[in-house]
Amino acid sequence: MISREPTIERLATAQQLLLTPFGLDESHLSKALAEIASHKVDDADLYFQYTRSEGWSLEEGIVKTGSFSIDQGVGVRAVSGEKTAFAYSDDISEASLLDAARTVRSISSAGRTGRVKTPARKIASSRSLYDGVDPISTLDSTAKVKLLEKVEKLARSRDPRVAQVMAGLASEYDVVLVARADGTLAADVRPLVRLSVTVIAEQNGRREVGSGGGGGRFGLAYFNDEQIAEYVDQAVKAALTNLDARPAPAGEMTVVLGSGWPGILLHEAIGHGLEGDFNRKGSSAFAGRIGKRVAAKGVTVLDDGTIADRRGSLNVDDEGNASQRNVLIEDGILKGYIQDSMNARLMKVKPTGNGRRESYAHVPMPRMTNTYMLGGDKDPQEIVASIKKGLYATNFGGGQVDITSGKFVFSASEAFWVENGKIQYPVKGATIVGNGPDALTRVTMIGNDMKLDSGVGTCGKEGQSVPVGVGQPTLRIDGLTVGGTA
Repeated sequence: MISREPTIERLATAQQLLLTPFGLDESHLSKALAEIASHKVDDADLYFQYTRSEGWSLEEGIVKTGSFSIDQGVGVRAVSGEKTAFAYSDDISEASLLDAARTVRSISSAGRTGRVKTPARKIASSRSLYDGVDPISTLDSTAKVKLLEKVEKLARSRDPRVAQVMAGLASEYDVVLVARADGTLAADVRPLVRLSVTVIAEQNGRREVGSGGGGGRFGLAYFNDEQIAEYVDQAVKAALTNLDARPAPAGEMTVVLGSGWPGILLHEAIGHGLEGDFNRKGSSAFAGRIGKRVAAKGVTVLDDGTIADRRGSLNVDDEGNASQRNVLIEDGILKGYIQDSMNARLMKVKPTGNGRRESYAHVPMPRMTNTYMLGGDKDPQEIVASIKKGLYATNFGGGQVDITSGKFVFSASEAFWVENGKIQYPVKGATIVGNGPDALTRVTMIGNDMKLDSGVGTCGKEGQSVPVGVGQPTLRIDGLTVGGTA
């Protein structure tokens, strides 16, 4: 449910951390925005941020690193047409705010005559998808170290071939305040935690790696014994599977992608191509194709920032717009793009709650939140059994995409060779190469096991990183190119 009540509560927290200690109040924000509006601009905003983060890492049974940092500052932006002027400072004060406002307003050469009327204060509507808890304080330091030691002990007890264990725990408390030129005020209080485990298994001189982990927008109590065991088992299983892996065959073949994290392929190959900026400029392979068939029947892709407690979810985006559940592709037909305020205005559509930035030192742009494909009606085992000769990829490492052509390259970190519907053996070194828009048309079977990833995704775009979620059901795609080592 969207309402103004949670915003009022979060505004109080944001003001307490970001305005009051520096002698600022809402009148100073109005003054800075009026300073920008004294020149003719289409839009302007102030983005205040306070971030407290902590990280612990354990290796060889010893806590190797512990880090703690506090960062705070303000970003000031003015937009005129397609042009953006941006200034930021880690000094939060009236002087630096007005200085930044005067700097960015120069984007417009035309000064206004007479007085500028300050818009009435408007409290933005927002969602309540997660508690505004400070996760760093949900466990003391001793308990955090014990948690990591428990991960290591558990991983080593799983199999004598486990030679090395690395574990990491990260927590972040992020408070943002957005003031827009139209008088809108928005705030969010965002917790974020992540536990990661990497295992190296050794057998007959051969060493292989496996990893597991997860997290989301909650406190550290989420990592109970059951959750830790799940991550450890995932990492150990992956490492042991790879000990038996043979070189992957190469060529054009049927590829079945597992559910959950393999949705990273969807994120890279299709998601980025549906971001508003690339489509406005005509540089995306999906530009100008709304209403047209871009995928096989049954393929429905969403970007949804409204799922409770998810790593990619937001109560409001970094421009103060409430997050949304956006249907991008429905039954194979392209329905829309994901938008921030500027690209939405220029494309004459509404923002979709996808204006995101890495921090106060960065400009917002259209970015994904949780991007996933809806499930179909096929049993996953039936899909694997349908492969005559091909690859079953259950986990992925990194990947990249060329937005203009839609071409993508992905490395499978866990995959199996399948013949006549039977899994034969694990394979190593498989690289999946394809074209996003083309691959979508080659989807022939969609599983009924749609799953979101465990909460580990980070997305990079133009040098900015933001937390995201991905997901999909088991999928059969015909005629993908696999680069192998066999």
